[in-house]
Amino acid sequence: QVQLVESGGGLVQAGGSLRLSCAASGRTLSTYAMGWFRQAPGKEREFVATINWRGGGTYYADSVKGRFTISRDNAKNTVYLQMNSLKPEDTAVYYCKAGPTIGTITSSGYWGQGTQVTVSS
Repeated sequence: QVQLVESGGGLVQAGGSLRLSCAASGRTLSTYAMGWFRQAPGKEREFVATINWRGGGTYYADSVKGRFTISRDNAKNTVYLQMNSLKPEDTAVYYCKAGPTIGTITSSGYWGQGTQVTVSS
């Protein structure tokens, strides 16, 4: 069992930056693919970014490509999401997820409780 706790959310103006963190406990994250997802009010949860267990492979949703960067520090059992050039449409609850592989993380794994990101125009 893996417990994930997100932090770093908040209110920021459009064009600003935030860095989200996801700390794990219970088991080491080093063998898991990690991902970030988000859910805006009235919308379904959507994929944002994912990184493989080594940290060498990353994938992004088209809507965040070039603005967001996912990274991980396995020694700290933590994954990050650096968000730059934020837009009001990035407003959502952001969730961290640990999954078996990049290919299966959308369908299985462990979720965090989420952290709110609000971008004002």
